Amino acid sequence: MAKESFDKEIQFLRMLVLTSGAYNRQQFAIRLGISVNTFDKTLRRLKDIVHATYQQLPEEQGKEFAEAIRYRYDDSADPMLLFLFRAKSLKESESRRLSLVLAALNGRPMTASELLDCCMADLPADLSLPDEKTIRKDLKYLEEVGVVRRENGARPYIYRIRNELIHELTDEELLDLYDFVDVMANTQIPSVQGYLLRDGLKKHLVRSGAEKETVEPFLYKYHYHSRILDEAHLFAILDAIRGRRKMKFLYFSPKSDKSYGSQNTNPLFERESQGKLETTLPLKVVYDHQYGRWYVLGYGREGIRKYRMEGMTQVETGEPAAQAWFEEKQAELMDRIRYSWLIDTGRPVTVRARFFSPGGSEPNFIKERVLLQGQWGEIVEEREDSFIYEITVNGTQEIKPWLRSFGSSCEVLEPVQLRRELIAEWKEIRAYYESV
Repeated sequence: MAKESFDKEIQFLRMLVLTSGAYNRQQFAIRLGISVNTFDKTLRRLKDIVHATYQQLPEEQGKEFAEAIRYRYDDSADPMLLFLFRAKSLKESESRRLSLVLAALNGRPMTASELLDCCMADLPADLSLPDEKTIRKDLKYLEEVGVVRRENGARPYIYRIRNELIHELTDEELLDLYDFVDVMANTQIPSVQGYLLRDGLKKHLVRSGAEKETVEPFLYKYHYHSRILDEAHLFAILDAIRGRRKMKFLYFSPKSDKSYGSQNTNPLFERESQGKLETTLPLKVVYDHQYGRWYVLGYGREGIRKYRMEGMTQVETGEPAAQAWFEEKQAELMDRIRYSWLIDTGRPVTVRARFFSPGGSEPNFIKERVLLQGQWGEIVEEREDSFIYEITVNGTQEIKPWLRSFGSSCEVLEPVQLRRELIAEWKEIRAYYESV
């Protein structure tokens, strides 16, 4: 699957989930920056993926793409994840070949030439047949990702599938492992590898005859589906940071009318893209747990820039930067965000707020939450019914939602401008509830 199509499907899925089907085909296509025909083709492809993913479902539950998205919406985000990664699957010939290699190795250890014979015998006639060099390349890839291992040190090498995990654990131990992976994948970040491991364990347990209720014991209601979709770029960006490599990408700001721009190969249908071509040296990745957003902080021609990962498409890596220069820019970034609640690089300001403790004999959950989430801030004054919290941050924009989330349990004292802004916001909210 080409990179462009992958980006398109990420944005397609994000819009479908976040808008809950509020757009018609024409509005969807305009927002994505593609034609209605391309929209229809993308939808057909994703329906095919739905069919492959949910073959075990009753027919009426797998008919429509939107229905499949909403199926077990409260449970988990693996539909989003599996759509994403199956849409970015290998070419059909590679997928079939690797499946045959793994199926053959599941029976017994084999050499590359024996695996070649298996592929020659079992691959469909309409697919190109591999040579031994191709099989060795496949085995090298499978060895790198930990799926197979070489048994002996001399040629011809014998390869064995690495499935000790499922064969050396009892069914009860596998269920315990599945439950652990399920909880971690649904509550921690990053979660892509966790979901893929969860999917593999689930398939094995189902094949072993485990009841559906046994392998689906938990419900998860507070998912940020876009967080999981953004992880498509996360590991490529982390790899670029480790390698000190610059990145080039087409960026769509959250304020943009479009979230994607198609690559038009036919000059008759060329149109101006709404995205902006950016080149940056990525320095840090930041996750905003409150809104489920990923950010990339990098250095480019305009200095330090911040990008929402959801707006990055057509990501490519370039040449590595000199280590000394890279470290210098990283140090500059860390100095700029030293007082950032998240990623703000504005002027430092001291925020003082009074938090009111809950009445009665209840545990002081307000104080516990402030101590847990308040980062480097400190409680500077404490009374029986309240306490004052103080923190220096780069601007007040990012800390404001956190302060606001405490409702009447928090009163901002300083700075005066932030206090006035919150008063105005609460007055506006109050007006919404005035008698009609």
